[in-house]
Amino acid sequence: MQLRKIIIAAALTVIAVSCSNKFLDVKPKAVLLPDQMNNKKGVNALLIAAYSLLDGVGSGGTSWHGSADNWIYGAVASDDAYKGSTSGDQPEISFIETRKILPDNGHFRGKWRAVYDGVARANDVLIALAKATDIDETEKTQIIAQSRFLRAHYHFEAKKMWKNVPYVDETIYNPEDPNSTKVPNTDDIWPKIEADLQFAWANLPHRQSQPGRATRWAAAALLAKAYLFQQKFTAAKPLLDSIYIRGGFALTPRYSENFRAATNNNQESIFEVEHSVNDGAGGGENGNQGATLNFPYGGPTTCCGFFQPSQNMVNAFKTDANGLPMLDNFNDADVTNDQGIESTQPFTPYAGALDPRLDWTVGRRGIPYLDHGDHPGKAFVRDQSYAGPYSPKKHLFSKSEIGNSTWTGNPRQNANNYRMIRFSHAILWLAECEVELGNLERARTLVNEIRTRSQNAAGFVKKADGTNAANYVIGLYTAAWADPVFARKAVRFEERLEFGMEGHRFFDLVRWGIAEQVMNAYYAKEKLKRTYFNDVKFEKDKHEYYPIPAQEILNSALNGAATLKQNPNY
Repeated sequence: MQLRKIIIAAALTVIAVSCSNKFLDVKPKAVLLPDQMNNKKGVNALLIAAYSLLDGVGSGGTSWHGSADNWIYGAVASDDAYKGSTSGDQPEISFIETRKILPDNGHFRGKWRAVYDGVARANDVLIALAKATDIDETEKTQIIAQSRFLRAHYHFEAKKMWKNVPYVDETIYNPEDPNSTKVPNTDDIWPKIEADLQFAWANLPHRQSQPGRATRWAAAALLAKAYLFQQKFTAAKPLLDSIYIRGGFALTPRYSENFRAATNNNQESIFEVEHSVNDGAGGGENGNQGATLNFPYGGPTTCCGFFQPSQNMVNAFKTDANGLPMLDNFNDADVTNDQGIESTQPFTPYAGALDPRLDWTVGRRGIPYLDHGDHPGKAFVRDQSYAGPYSPKKHLFSKSEIGNSTWTGNPRQNANNYRMIRFSHAILWLAECEVELGNLERARTLVNEIRTRSQNAAGFVKKADGTNAANYVIGLYTAAWADPVFARKAVRFEERLEFGMEGHRFFDLVRWGIAEQVMNAYYAKEKLKRTYFNDVKFEKDKHEYYPIPAQEILNSALNGAATLKQNPNY
């Protein structure tokens, strides 16, 4: 049974309270008191609750502010995607996209609440576990390791969003004292994130019987990622080598198998955020609510037209005569699009060579949109002139899945998991390490492993007659890599192609130290097409991180002074 299918309310069964000989000494009915959770049943219920916030939904009243896939903060804020919809719909996201960023933007507070509620839930587990007497030491260690993995993940999310954030563990957190978590955000919390993940890596099993629970390999991958964010390539490499050699993972034969509900938790999966539907939860709440806005405005759904792929990202999938990426000049000319062309008018799709991963990442005119028929272009887009001609695709449900892997009340709530860490991540992260450590030929081999999978013609998008939907040409790097500058560029470009529209791009640009350069080049080209980019500029030493939410700074006041300090230049 998947974790998302366990209804927390059912797990938290009310424990009967016996009568007291003092008639006024009556505990509240239908309420679980803290001491009632200090046992095996209660601890495991709390652990499920800590897992349940991985999707970013359940803390506060919104669905997308804290979405696990970071489509706003990692993709719309990058060169991967436009906000989509119309200029007047969700303007707070437009402000993030165009770098008109203020600390009172409600989206930042929504994300903050989601991750720090997750931290609190992980700490709740550890506090209750310390008082439980009916759990043996072996199981206790497993629970601690899972809780610390989750706590590290939530802190990691905060760290990459805001950089200067507080770390809260079970020795600080007191659920009965709101002031206990009012701690400064002046210390670097990477060492504490690392310590949590090192404990999880040392104590978790290689595999879990229940999909969605953290494993030794998930901890190793997240720890390696934490090292990469700090440029600690020597520390990251052994972990990634271990995953690569001994983890038992493999790339799926077809790239698309990483984006379908039917292939959740496959051989490539290292850690997934579990989604489920039609499982007894009210309102389809276990479905992928974080992506609820991100569907075409017509066709498969009637809402809502957000999260539209950028022309820049589509152009990145062009290939040269050898089937290799155009690392330096990919954005000089656009892949043909149907901007301004009615769906009833003729249109000829781009005939040039393309990486086949494009059409599993982007919905574009004239190309099959899963099994919903060919994407009709403008008829699926709310406002082409504002948000471009493309639609997102990776999280889209198939027509054949409606009512099965989609909630019966709303197909946008679906059971397609978010693959937070895949084996392909580990391979390309390992390639990064090899480049930085001078092992360029191994880096080339690793990148080619990813590209070889993409060459599988059985995995290409096909037309109804079985022919390829576009001119797919993808080759391998055959010439030896001797230049580290080229090797670094090639590895990073491959990560963009492999993980496009998955919410990683902006955070990668920041950790690579190239966000200002890439984003300002992007804006310079975009303002020629979309007027709302006219005055947009990425400011170095400011826009790499988001502002600490203004309300959280106010909430942090202790003895009349705020304990949280705002990030520079906000």
